Amino acid sequence: MSEKVENTSGGALDTIKWLVVFAILAGIIAGNSAYGDVSVLYRALAAVAGVVIAGFIAASTVKGSTFLNYAKESRIEVRKVVWPSRQEATQTTLIVLVATVIVGLLLWGLDGIIVRVVGFITGIGL
Repeated sequence: MSEKVENTSGGALDTIKWLVVFAILAGIIAGNSAYGDVSVLYRALAAVAGVVIAGFIAASTVKGSTFLNYAKESRIEVRKVVWPSRQEATQTTLIVLVATVIVGLLLWGLDGIIVRVVGFITGIGL
């Protein structure tokens, strides 16, 4: 039998990459508050550029590549799902609503009966 052993630790280089990613993200936050007088457009563009750069660095780590592989496989699985048509979704929604109303009315009726029985037994008129 062969067992697949995954290398979950990327070593020192991955640790450095994650530190750089967190430093970039912290720099974005600090820069946004430090340059509050600069146009929001320029700050937003700089933030997006920083996040993209941090994303590329994070994707080059072992955990980042594992996450990207998982995301790709998830997308493939979502494509395999058979989604209901609009008519099927509407009919199912209506069935759930009707069943909810019926059960609600039954519980309301049972509650009323139980209140009257308890009131009769205890002598407390409601």
